[in-house]
Amino acid sequence: MSAPTRRLTVAQALTEFLARQYTERDGRRHRLIAACWGIFGHGNVAGIGQALLETGHERLPYLQGRNEQAMVHAAVGYARQSGRLSAHAVTTSIGPGATNLVTGAALATVNRLPVLLMPGDTFATRPADPVLQQLEVPYAGDLSVNDCLRPVSRYFDRVTRPEALIPAALRAMRVLADPVDTGAVTLALPQDVQAEAYDWPEEFFTDRVWRIGRPAPDGSALAAAVRAIRGAARPLVVAGGGVHHSGAEAALASFAEATGIPVASTQTGKGALRHDHPADLGGIGHTGTAVADDVARTADVVIGAGTRWSDFTTASNTLFAAPGVRFVNLNADASDAHKMGALPLIADARAGLEALTGALAGHRVDPAYEAEYRAGKEAWAEVVDRAFHAADDTRPTQPQVLGALDTVVGDEDVVINAAGSLPGDLHKLWRARSPRQYHVEYGYSCMGYEIPAAIGVRLAAPDRPVWALVGDGTYLMLPTEIVTAVQEGIGINVVLVQNHGYASIGGLSEATGGERFGTAYRFRAADGSYTGDPLPVDLAANAASLGMDVLRAGTVGELKEALAAARASDRPTCVYVETATTDTVSGALAAQAWWDVPVAETATRPAAAKAREEYDRHAADRRRHL
Repeated sequence: MSAPTRRLTVAQALTEFLARQYTERDGRRHRLIAACWGIFGHGNVAGIGQALLETGHERLPYLQGRNEQAMVHAAVGYARQSGRLSAHAVTTSIGPGATNLVTGAALATVNRLPVLLMPGDTFATRPADPVLQQLEVPYAGDLSVNDCLRPVSRYFDRVTRPEALIPAALRAMRVLADPVDTGAVTLALPQDVQAEAYDWPEEFFTDRVWRIGRPAPDGSALAAAVRAIRGAARPLVVAGGGVHHSGAEAALASFAEATGIPVASTQTGKGALRHDHPADLGGIGHTGTAVADDVARTADVVIGAGTRWSDFTTASNTLFAAPGVRFVNLNADASDAHKMGALPLIADARAGLEALTGALAGHRVDPAYEAEYRAGKEAWAEVVDRAFHAADDTRPTQPQVLGALDTVVGDEDVVINAAGSLPGDLHKLWRARSPRQYHVEYGYSCMGYEIPAAIGVRLAAPDRPVWALVGDGTYLMLPTEIVTAVQEGIGINVVLVQNHGYASIGGLSEATGGERFGTAYRFRAADGSYTGDPLPVDLAANAASLGMDVLRAGTVGELKEALAAARASDRPTCVYVETATTDTVSGALAAQAWWDVPVAETATRPAAAKAREEYDRHAADRRRHL
């Protein structure tokens, strides 16, 4: 007797399959694909579009986007807020719709956040050649623009026959649910194949659960790590995003409380400890706090928990300066666990921290070391207070904008940022009150991420106030999903900071001898440079034209009132403020550690020559941790 089958198109089979996929961790089940974003064109309207209609909104909700890149950002925001246990799919037409996915896919993969991409593709059967939006490649007939997605995807497949969907879909789900391998997953779908019917085995549509385990560390590796930590006089934990992804925040707090070892955090790891926890030193590296970086310079054993050791974290390999410093890397990914010449502890972050805490029972750092870093923490808290303070009748600097927001938010709020000078200010200054409050995408630092990501976060956490912090440069990159927030009634808050240009890169340009060339939003002066008057753009009016409620704030007092009103509203709301400081990066403290941005080795302009001298001085401190 033959197994039962169901006759569906490829697209219908795929949407039916997606509606029945689940993840499970610690006994809790989640929808793996909770919704599908889409913009339709001839490459997917009759395939995936029709299939979503057949499957129905209740079983696989559809979300209408305005920009393909933004849809991926929204999906990434959703996945991160969901702890990578639930994700969104994104479908586009062929051609420009598909290639617009590339930036978002790179961001997802760099940050190891799951998103399923389903771009349309050119005809598999080639009834006419070329078809509309087909890229002709003389040396390879099987290439299309979708091949641009290969290097930015963790898994890529082109489904050229109906029966090929079954293994492709199963492999795609495996990658999406894998804590190590996850990222953007691309299933390219030729438009003719999408509409082709096939007799599918009924088993393909049964509920499938992808269980996410918590692998424990190897016993001998754990023993080696414990010996290193027990022998350390000045140990330090660097908490990365893996702590959040694993839900290991409580385990980290228990470890710090049991051992007295202080904790500094990467951009993705910030909030792993609450800001007022006695062991929390705040951000580390180029955008870190003075106390975290000072402790890092003298640390003799550094425990990396769920971090991939980016150049910002290590200050381009100049930060960990103690002779003989050793690293212990707790990471689920073996490639990350072996970085920095570390003792690798390959395990789930929560399982690994719990094992370390148990194996280190009775061990605690010297009280003098605790007293030292706690004094440094108190001193930095005073620095933050001064940076945040401003009279109510003054125009705020950027740190004072954060200070005003600090007075309004609660533990449940989520603050989102990705690019410009704000990530540095936030990493140094923001007081994270809960594990999911601090949401800064700094793996790819993609301008335009914040507004769509805020939508994704709010979809994942509808009861949490969500703030997208954007500068004028970022806003102009990708404001289109404001329309989506208005359409869907998603009450995000946008804090729009006007500083007339690419302020962050302007400051970096000045520091590296570039003299702020091409970074200001101004009219041309007589000499051809962009040094004339600021451009007469009204971004607040633009946000209002897209349907947002807009509150303008000219002073610190007005800003506090506007932020409080935005938080109380259930409508998408923009708080617009022009900062007082436009000739420096942000008005905040200088970086507490170096970052390697190469400077011209030879130049006739004095600014570049001076910058090169400074560069050579810092570059001499770089070291390889072997």
